[in-house]
This record gives sequence, C-alpha cells and structure tokens, in this order.
Amino acid sequence: MHHKSATDLGTRRDRLIHELVHDSYKNRHKLMDPTVCPGCGAVYHRGRWQWITQPPKEAERTQCQACQRTADQYPAGIITLTGSYVGPHKEELKQMVRNREREENQSHPLHRIMSIEEHSNALIIKTTDIHLPHRITESLRDAYQGDLKIEYGKEEYFVRADWQRDEIKS
Repeated sequence: MHHKSATDLGTRRDRLIHELVHDSYKNRHKLMDPTVCPGCGAVYHRGRWQWITQPPKEAERTQCQACQRTADQYPAGIITLTGSYVGPHKEELKQMVRNREREENQSHPLHRIMSIEEHSNALIIKTTDIHLPHRITESLRDAYQGDLKIEYGKEEYFVRADWQRDEIKS
C-alpha cells in the first residue's frame, strides 16, 4: 500500500494560472505582419499597431481592438467631468480633451475617444483603452486643478476616471 508523505499532501501540479486582468478584445494569437485595420487604417507591424503612410497592399486585414470596441459600444474607459465649472467651460474642456487624444493617438493608434456625451454640468467621455482616461484627467487637473479619482477594474480591462471642479465664487 502506498502512503503519502506529509510533503505530498494537497500538492497539485496542474493548477490553472488565471490572468490578472481580463480583456476580451485582446488578440488571442499573434497577428500576421503586416496586418491593416480596414476601419481606421492602423497597421500591425513589428508587434504593435502603428500609423504607416503607405500600408502594403499584400497585408492581411483584420479589425483592430479600438474599432471593435467602438462598433460594439463597449468602452475600456469612462471619464466623467462634473461640477459647476464644467457647464460654462464645456467647449474649452472638450478642446483640451480632443487635443490630448490627438497627441496620444499619434504614437498609440488604439488610444481613442469613442464618444463625448454632454449634460448640463457634466461631460461623459468613453475611450477604447485604459491609458487615455488617466492621461486626459491628469492634464485637466494640471491645467484647471479640481479633484481627480481614478479606479481601475480589479479583474477586467476597465478604468473609471472622475474629475470634478466647482466654479469658485468671489
């Protein structure tokens, strides 16, 4: 009869390793190089998505994660700008947000704004990734002060960033 030693008890060698952050839009396999997104024209080249002036005609074609998220209306980030300061300064704030997106998107084609919803004293911005909300709200806080709160999803590829500022009355 075989007896287990104390060191063998409860030892499993077939443990399942779980990913810490789940992103259902992440590619499950490496894409062919080059691959062009038919929606936006970004090119997967040398292991990452980038902007290339003349994508090769013989390139594979597949939709990038940002275009997939936009089509599905499934954001990876939501930015909420609130407070009495937002209403009278909406256009200025939207312009800053769009400028920051343009800067970021030059080197990171998957970092995009999906939509901007306007409310009386609020703007709600949905993005295709989790890095752009952080960069946008940091820029807003640097330029206009206000309070910033950023929460990342524990087991999902998602971030919620809230920036709040009230008008200072004199």
